[in-house]
Parts: sequence; structure tokens; C-alpha cells
Amino acid sequence: MKIAQNLRKIKETLPEGVRLTAVSKFHPDEAIMEAYEAGQRIFGENRVQELAGKYERLPKDIEWHLIGHLQTNKAHIAVPIASMIQSVDSERLLTVLDSEALKCGKKLKILLQVHIAQEEQKFGFRPDEAASLFSSGKIKKYENLVPCGLMGMATFTDDSGQIRSEFRSLAALFRRIRAFPQTGDEFTEISMGMSDDYPIAVAEGSTIVRIGSLIFGPRP
Repeated sequence: MKIAQNLRKIKETLPEGVRLTAVSKFHPDEAIMEAYEAGQRIFGENRVQELAGKYERLPKDIEWHLIGHLQTNKAHIAVPIASMIQSVDSERLLTVLDSEALKCGKKLKILLQVHIAQEEQKFGFRPDEAASLFSSGKIKKYENLVPCGLMGMATFTDDSGQIRSEFRSLAALFRRIRAFPQTGDEFTEISMGMSDDYPIAVAEGSTIVRIGSLIFGPRP
């Protein structure tokens, strides 16, 4: 029951109101079921095909979050089965997701991924782009999407000061956007923090942490 023990230890470190997304990518169904039987219900996957397979095989009360880059040509697979897409990183993807959600008769919860790291290879809106979607009211045209907040990944570095600064910038952007009159009441989430840096993220205002290796061990 090592996975159950790991889960319990992590949850003991999370303040009330901070939710855990257990990142189950590359891990087998048996490992996910061990976490499920320990009470975990929110799981995060990076790849649409892997998400689809696990969705079919595993209990239907699991809340699946897509946390990796989503190609627009795979949105039609993700939208019907994802409870939330945390990694919406372009206006083109917003448009496609809105169309697919309409086809499903679904209001799809999303987070906007914001590029806060100093690594070019990470995806996401620039902070000013994300803010402009709300200040202009443009976000309202995506009638089948429910923008619930922001997601970001810090630079992969040992410099905790840099990580803290990047998380702090995302939290500040979240507060700025939430203050716009056009921003809906559902805009309440900041998803930041992974296995290596989640305590810093929580201290800076994260409401969702995405943790994999501390729960499941190294990826197979």
C-alpha cells in the first residue's frame, strides 16, 4: 500500500481548499486503482490516447484532467471524456474546444496555460495575452467553455527564488484577471506546483497541485 501511504503524506501537507491532481501518465491501471481505493478521484494525463484508454477501463467516477499539450486534431477525443483541460494554450485551441463541447452538449471546464518559465519549449499564453482575453470580453464568445482559472509551470531549476517568483507572477495575474467585470464567478483556480516544487506553489496561492512521482514513484 505504498501509493496509499504516499497519498496520505502529501494530503497532510496540503491546506484546506488545495486539491490534488494525481499525475498518472505512463503508470498502469493497477497503480491508479491503488490510489483510487485510497480515496483519490482526480487524475491527470498528458496524452489523449492514454487518457482515452484509461477512461474506458477504469471507474467512471474518476475525474480526468488533461494536463499536457493538446493538439487541435485530438480535441474531439479529449472533450467528451475530460472533466477539465488544464492546458489550454492558444486561441485556436479555445475555438476548437468550444466547437467540440457544443457537439457534446457539454460545458467544458478549462484552465488557461500561461507561459511563466524561462524555457522557450514550454507552451502557454503570454501573461498579457491571457489578461486581454478577459479585459476585452473576448473570452465570452466561447459559450461552451467554462474558464476556471490559470495553469503554469515554473522553470526546471534548483533556484527556489526563481521558482517562487514565477509562481508569484502567475498568482498576481490570476488576481488581476479575476478583478475584471467580464470574468465569471467560476474563475477560482490556480494550478501550479508539481512533485519538486509544490510546497512553494501552495505558499504562493496554488489551489490545484499536479503530483506524480511522489505518489506513484518514477515513471515506468
